Amino acid sequence: MSQYLLSVVVEPGVYDIPQEEAQPQYEATGRFNDELQAEGVWVFAGGLGRVDEATTVDNTGADVVVTDGPYAETKECLGGFWVVEVPDLDAALKIAARASKVCGQKIEIRTFDGA
Repeated sequence: MSQYLLSVVVEPGVYDIPQEEAQPQYEATGRFNDELQAEGVWVFAGGLGRVDEATTVDNTGADVVVTDGPYAETKECLGGFWVVEVPDLDAALKIAARASKVCGQKIEIRTFDGA
């Protein structure tokens, strides 16, 4: 079995959708999470806060530099993720297709190194 990261790719404006409009998507995603757990492929998952509230830490030089926000400006960002454990990429692709439908966003799939 291999573990795959299914990343939810969003535009930063998605965080500005009113709660009442987003609620049906949250509920559908919750049901999807329950399905993954029942299927035995769930490892863990989570949604992420606003990208403009992120903090970046850079300790690659002589000093630690901490800055507000993302390191680079982007039109898309990581909005959340699932980690699943499945036999192969084909199985991960099927789950990603379901995930994309329930959350209404694009999903990027990547393996974990060594998986």
